[in-house]
Amino acid sequence: MGNIVAIAQKELRSYFVTPIAYAVVGGFTVLFAVFFMSSLSFILRISLQAGMMEGAPPININEYMIRPLFGNTGVIMLFVLPMITMRSYAEEKRSGTMELLLSSPLTNLQIILGKFFGAVSLFVVMLAATSIHIGLLFWYGEPELLPVLSGYLGLLLMGASFISVGLLISSTTKSQGVAAMITFAVLLLFWIISWVGDPGSGSTGSAILAYLSVLDHFDDFSKGVIDTSHLTYYVSFITFGLFLTAKSVDSEQWRD
Repeated sequence: MGNIVAIAQKELRSYFVTPIAYAVVGGFTVLFAVFFMSSLSFILRISLQAGMMEGAPPININEYMIRPLFGNTGVIMLFVLPMITMRSYAEEKRSGTMELLLSSPLTNLQIILGKFFGAVSLFVVMLAATSIHIGLLFWYGEPELLPVLSGYLGLLLMGASFISVGLLISSTTKSQGVAAMITFAVLLLFWIISWVGDPGSGSTGSAILAYLSVLDHFDDFSKGVIDTSHLTYYVSFITFGLFLTAKSVDSEQWRD
């Protein structure tokens, strides 16, 4: 466990040595702020309209603002997270340190988990930066806490799933740009895969496509519902992504 933590710390520090971490965290925070202000403007507008109507029910901040905001955050993650993972293995290959890494006394599993938790740690920093905006809602309004916490849990699980895919793609190429583009394409596929089938048809194929969609599993988290089936999906997704990464790294070792 100590080796995994050491690698994770090294990976996290390496992000801040280059402009990557600052650009990614800064860009993520700015985009979140843009969507936050847009959502805030929308809810203020409908609140004003509701205030003109006598007997109108109070506006649900979670339903009209926080839930769409978390959905938009997922879209931002599609573009930003590939930039975090693109260098994980691709940079090792490009700089020629991959052989040294594989020949070290560390196991491949320790290396993979270390890189994974290092990237996830940076993602946690990104999510933490958004808590300032959410905190303002609790300061000036009365949103429900559970949907906010479950929404952040859903974002964390979905982000970790994206990172596992990014590690896999990065382990197959020397080019960071190629790794980022392919990772984005694969993540986008899992984002829109349920759109291919007809949800109302009730067919087995449509049900399978809906189950594979990372977006469909996130929706309940943003509503404040923590379903074990969604937890199982994300944990399985992450595990399978890391398993394939291990196989990819093993094949690299055999080629060497």
